[in-house]
Amino acid sequence: MLKTGISFIALLTAAPAIAQSQAVEDDIVVTAAGIAQSRDEVGQAITVLDADTIRTRQNISVTDLIATTPGVRWNRSGNIGGVAGVSLRGAETTQTLVLIDGVKVNDPSGIGDGFDFGNLLVGNVHRIEILRGSNSVVHGSQAIGGVINLMTQTPAEGFAANASAEYGYSDTLNAKADISGGSGMATGGIGAAYFRTDGISSFARSRGGSERDGYENLTLNARLKLALSEALSIDLRGYYIHSENDIDGFPAPTYALADTPEYVRGDQYVGYAGVNLAMLDGRLKHRAAVTWFRNDRKSYTARDTDADYGYEGTTLRFDYEGVYAPVESAKLLFGYEHERPDYDYFDAFGVTAAKANIDSVHILAIVQPFDGLSVTGGVRHDDHSQFGGATTFGANANYSPNGGVTNLRVAYGEGFKAPSLFQLYDPSYGNRDLGPERSRSYDIGIDHSLIDGRAQVSVTAFRRDTRDQINYDVTIGLFGGYNNIDRTRAKGVEATMTLRPVDALTLTASYSYIDARDRSAGSFNYGNRLPRRAADAVSASVDYVWSFGLSTGATVTIVGDSFDNPANTRRLDGYALAGVRASFPIGDHLEVYGRVDNLFDESYETAFGYGTYGRSAYGGVRVRF
Repeated sequence: MLKTGISFIALLTAAPAIAQSQAVEDDIVVTAAGIAQSRDEVGQAITVLDADTIRTRQNISVTDLIATTPGVRWNRSGNIGGVAGVSLRGAETTQTLVLIDGVKVNDPSGIGDGFDFGNLLVGNVHRIEILRGSNSVVHGSQAIGGVINLMTQTPAEGFAANASAEYGYSDTLNAKADISGGSGMATGGIGAAYFRTDGISSFARSRGGSERDGYENLTLNARLKLALSEALSIDLRGYYIHSENDIDGFPAPTYALADTPEYVRGDQYVGYAGVNLAMLDGRLKHRAAVTWFRNDRKSYTARDTDADYGYEGTTLRFDYEGVYAPVESAKLLFGYEHERPDYDYFDAFGVTAAKANIDSVHILAIVQPFDGLSVTGGVRHDDHSQFGGATTFGANANYSPNGGVTNLRVAYGEGFKAPSLFQLYDPSYGNRDLGPERSRSYDIGIDHSLIDGRAQVSVTAFRRDTRDQINYDVTIGLFGGYNNIDRTRAKGVEATMTLRPVDALTLTASYSYIDARDRSAGSFNYGNRLPRRAADAVSASVDYVWSFGLSTGATVTIVGDSFDNPANTRRLDGYALAGVRASFPIGDHLEVYGRVDNLFDESYETAFGYGTYGRSAYGGVRVRF
């Protein structure tokens, strides 16, 4: 597939340039290097979902929204709110680094420090950037598959307010509101989102599930920026999620998935306090911040009972970054991080607690030696109080021979993932001799604009090799345990297209082929596909704005077959989902909208035995000032 992708790239490069004579307006991204950059400076593959796209699609959960982007595979255990994981380019779901308003939110109380997307609803999320490929130089641990960066709205001068409420299938209510603005030295904003539903049976109805599992979610966010002078400012950000989710469990004596009255209650806290200072007429910029993440979750057998067990994961981090730009064509980034993850677990037998300290330094150079070429390279070293040190390198380049109409990209990235505190210290399964997982990834791609900018095509071929992957090993001790035993490989091609033949019509499409396999020599699973990672996925959306103001749209997503287990003995059939949507403005401030999801009532599973939504309809109103 790499050869196929490279051949396709060469074909596009050789095609006649029926493109505009000057570059289209550059998008600005922040995930690649941690600072604002033009896309023309970045050699890595990044997809951006902006506020207009998020509003148009009308999705409730973040996983449903990003599932239409290339390289993304996801799974969820039943109802909205159920445990959900996102895999980028065939990596483990625990190898996806997640940021919310600049704060790393991977959970140190999780088995693999993974982030659970189940409670992450779209709410007041204003922008999402998805960076694919290993990128630990900038972001450190977990960034083996890539990075998903979620941002709320950045307040500006003046006043803005938005609110919406919708109702639909299974007594579902979804409401949100935000207010932002500023004057003088202060800008800020606050937002709230509330969601509740009677849900579906987490235990699939096709396998015997009968009772609905409800879900409730309250999300709050706030931002404040104080510009004390032209050179000095203070940033404060906060994000909070409270959730209650009815689940189905594995009761004795069968220990098979079944309808149960169990439920999980969770609270997630995200905090950021930073100072920004510019010196030397803006050529030298400093940013220092303290961030805090905490995830508390408790599991109950039934309502009106005490918690049976629970987890608490906390990460306190100090982060410094400096950016020195002696000339316009060169930047030097350098930084230091100190991170302290804490893990606590309780059940009827007692309490388990562990903590670690991680110190990191990195340096990154971004150079534009001549017009059209941007080269980035850097190195990072992390020192973990338990397993020791890890050094990673990364480099990428972006070259445009025609002022941004065509961009040729190449990237090499190394990733590493520290063992989780559970994997290191759990009294039954932990292994204090674990080392970090490591990866190397390679990209080559092209972005091309045609027909005076009304069409954009992007193709990327990639490969990633991961070694020392941590997996559960049944041969350790009496109960099994964790060991650095696995190697995996993922390779494939991603392609996207955006077409706007007239101003009223927008078409987007994406396709990705991912061949992700176990490459552990001597393993019974050698050569098998990695679980829950379909090889093929394609998505297409069309939106049209009629002359009288009505907007209509549709999205079709097709996902191929996959397997639910490493032995590849339990198949998950592929599926095709279609959804339609519409919205209509009433005056300058009011809009009514609605949608139908899973239009053809497709029956499918993303995790064996767990239910998914059938055909469902929703309608609502939006107000904007």
